[in-house]
Amino acid sequence: MTHPNQTLYQQKLVTADQAVRLIESGNRIYYGEFVLFPQTLDRALALRMKEANLSDITVESVCLTRVPEAAKQPETAGNLSINDWHFGVTSRNLYNQGACAYKPITYHQGPRIIRKYGEYDAVFLPAGPMGPRGNFNFGVCNSISSAVLDKARAIVIEVNKNIPKCLGGNQESIHISRVTHVVESDDPSLLEVPPAKPTETEITIAGHLMKEIEDGSCIQLGIGGLPNVIGEMIADSDLKDLGLHTEMMVDSCVELYEKGRITGARKVVDKYKMAYTFAMGTRKLYEFLDDNPVCASYPVNYINDPRIIALNPKVVAINNAIEVDLFTQVASESVGPRHISGTGGQLDFIMGAFYSRGGKGFICLSSTYTDKQGNKKSRIVPTLNPGTIVTVPRSMVHYVATEFGIAQLKGKSTRERAEALIGIAHPCFRDELIADAEQMGIWKNSIRKEA
Repeated sequence: MTHPNQTLYQQKLVTADQAVRLIESGNRIYYGEFVLFPQTLDRALALRMKEANLSDITVESVCLTRVPEAAKQPETAGNLSINDWHFGVTSRNLYNQGACAYKPITYHQGPRIIRKYGEYDAVFLPAGPMGPRGNFNFGVCNSISSAVLDKARAIVIEVNKNIPKCLGGNQESIHISRVTHVVESDDPSLLEVPPAKPTETEITIAGHLMKEIEDGSCIQLGIGGLPNVIGEMIADSDLKDLGLHTEMMVDSCVELYEKGRITGARKVVDKYKMAYTFAMGTRKLYEFLDDNPVCASYPVNYINDPRIIALNPKVVAINNAIEVDLFTQVASESVGPRHISGTGGQLDFIMGAFYSRGGKGFICLSSTYTDKQGNKKSRIVPTLNPGTIVTVPRSMVHYVATEFGIAQLKGKSTRERAEALIGIAHPCFRDELIADAEQMGIWKNSIRKEA
């Protein structure tokens, strides 16, 4: 006898071309998150837009990792708008072409924003094969998808056998009864993001941060060379009973667990669990996550909520920035009006780490960079350039770290903050920054020059 869930599956199973017939001009479609891009449905939508002459189609995602097919075709590109809740390389390139807009978000508020104000005509959501109880698992991405599903007129699941089964947590799957159509893809491999090779500067910064991590710390690591090298250093250390509560699960987390550094034994919430909201890395990471009860996938309104973060003691949050000014405003999203990234979870974790007992939230950046003309420039600047987006306001900043050390800024005056920042700026810019601070009235000429 056929199980009712299998009967529903067969009733709702259609081709991608059939599924996209529900799309009409003016529709808004959600495309999933990060490496889970609905490739089969995307191709079918581009063809549907061309053949039916559809216009005013909007596609939304969280950190697009592929360019929608309709954006590549001259016949359809002008009829497609793309919105992204967080910018990576793909969205940044599209933005520079005038083809993508950013949706500002404090990440942990994303699901609430969607449930209050969002409306979607359709969701094209990649998921793993249906389980015996009729559920499709979202796999490696669970940040805002569950909220979008609540506000969608039609839900189309694109089944991909290569998506690992990532256990909850909660809201990591959807039942067949809620699904409008099921489309079986040709099972494309998940995009792999190899760990970035750290620079010498990042290795130095990581050395400073290692002194701040204790037995029982609960860590948050992100993407990039700095988090990777910190992960390597922790793996090779003798630290014990670390916890993991992180927005993004990366390859270095696997090594930390396999070497026994992460146990979660001293966590207060999600004890013994590696809690996260999305994962992006290599096959090694995806295989580690598959059906692994040690890992817990949650929506971002749980993982990134500062109130939840703070429940665990000794939270160590490590995040990157582009610039910090002498008023201690942190810019991590743009250089002037040139958009680069997004707020992501940086503000969430800086706040959560501060409220955590013994917690520390670090903003990390190299002290200098080299511009296109080959000139060395300071990343600690007098003021941010006009149009630069402030990601972490000065009132929220806790620690700032460069290769020259760490500055703790909480409870300090404007002058004391500027002095601390100048102390970790590159030495060749310190006198200039002192003069800038004097000119701006942060202090008079009495500052110690050796700062």
